[in-house]
Amino acid sequence: MDAQPLQQPTNSVSDAEELPARTKARSDSMSQQSETSQTAADFIRDQMQLEADAREALPYSIEHCTNLLGSLRQAAFACLTCNPPPANPSDPYNAAGVCYACSVQCHGEHNLVEIFTKRNFTCDCGTTRFPPTSPCALRINSTTNTKGGVHSEEPDVNNKYNQNFRNRFCGCECDYDPFQQKGTMFQCLGLGTPETGGCGEDWYHPGCLVGLGPKWFENMKPAEKSGAKGAETNGALPSIAEDAEAVPARVEEDPKLAEEEEDVPPPPGFPADEDFDGFICYKCVEAYPWIKRYAGTSGFLPPVFLKQDDAADALSAPAPVKVESEVEPPPKKRKADEDDEMASQTSKRPKSEAGPSAAPLAGHPSASIKQDEDKSPKLCKLPSLPPAPTTPFSLFFLPSFRNSFCRCASCFPLLTPHPQLLEEEETYEPPVSDDGASEHGSTLGSGSLLERGESALRNVDRVRAIEGVMAYNHLKDKLKPFFQQFAESGQAISAEDIKAYFAKLRGDEEAIREAGEAAKDGNGDSRREQSGY
Repeated sequence: MDAQPLQQPTNSVSDAEELPARTKARSDSMSQQSETSQTAADFIRDQMQLEADAREALPYSIEHCTNLLGSLRQAAFACLTCNPPPANPSDPYNAAGVCYACSVQCHGEHNLVEIFTKRNFTCDCGTTRFPPTSPCALRINSTTNTKGGVHSEEPDVNNKYNQNFRNRFCGCECDYDPFQQKGTMFQCLGLGTPETGGCGEDWYHPGCLVGLGPKWFENMKPAEKSGAKGAETNGALPSIAEDAEAVPARVEEDPKLAEEEEDVPPPPGFPADEDFDGFICYKCVEAYPWIKRYAGTSGFLPPVFLKQDDAADALSAPAPVKVESEVEPPPKKRKADEDDEMASQTSKRPKSEAGPSAAPLAGHPSASIKQDEDKSPKLCKLPSLPPAPTTPFSLFFLPSFRNSFCRCASCFPLLTPHPQLLEEEETYEPPVSDDGASEHGSTLGSGSLLERGESALRNVDRVRAIEGVMAYNHLKDKLKPFFQQFAESGQAISAEDIKAYFAKLRGDEEAIREAGEAAKDGNGDSRREQSGY
């Protein structure tokens, strides 16, 4: 009898093929899930990093409103959620601003406009400039003698508001969006308010100060852009190189490289950043024309004209003053690629600021100004100054510009209404958060969420601590089989899985099922009608 050949199982090949396929599918599934999931340790680490980032962006204490400190030079914010501006700029608007602490504690989830420093400003939070539905949560309510709920108080009548509180900036009156705008903006020292013809410490695009508009560089052709970058500032009007090379093709192909390459240079007629310490805009110069005589003299740069055609007048001006090498970059508004953080705002503020100070800024000239008046020279400097240009211009100055003003008996009264022209200003900054220097300190000064949880656990009494440990062990025993099934299958646990399991632990599912069965027994209605009398 011939031996029959052994028959191979018909599915052996297919099983051999399916096994790697199933293994690969499971591996791919686990790989995909791992990209969208994280361990508890990863979550804690990410949470602590988020808190560290928040602490870096908001390093100061947010426990106290500055309203009680009175008029200060301080960082101000406008809340467009509580106080939205009208669509028509000509319509009346009840502008309002809040301090740093109130911007976080009272308006943290609102649409805020960061205006940076404003002098002689009192926080409006909790006053009639805001609706009663947006009270101040930091001040003491005089009626209840408790913290928070302060509203409808009288605002400081000395507060002055410009278009910045509507989120409008510069002479072009644009809405400022840090994520869309390129380049930098510079803050005017501010001599006058909008009521007196000044700007109220407004922020300006360099292009708008020389009449080219905010997007002058974006509107240039590639060859012109390259020439503008190679232009040298030589006083009133820098020249543009004519032999500019074309933009390399690699820049056009790589948008990121193009963005790096296209650093916006100063426009023609605008001085380089390192050549000045600050400036007074053309509006403030026109509102106080006596200051025009100082253009191009010691401590000041030649005039920067609003219209390029007017730059020809600069030919008759004195030779440009040699710029000191110690001049620091002027105040700048944040760039689109910079973080919006209070920690870096010292570089965005005028150089006339001193260090942080918790004392209120006096509204009148200080004693040192009185001493300056006593020491003022008897001879007037104005006759020796060049004639003032007749066309609008902005006045850029060096750190030593205050020493150049004439302080004779006739000229000193022109300076006294503007203390910022006589001495450096102090800017109030809140104290740094108590735990801001710790590794996990938070803005609230109470440590990270993890530290707060550990601290609360350490302070629990012994009986409750034992009960908590027992409850934890009970929950662990319940969760172990739940986690085990996912570990064996290689699937990630979704939020829906966790919600469903905890609903089952609470008895939600059983309670719903029992309620359904009871409804069936009662024909769908468990209510009973009470008989009458």
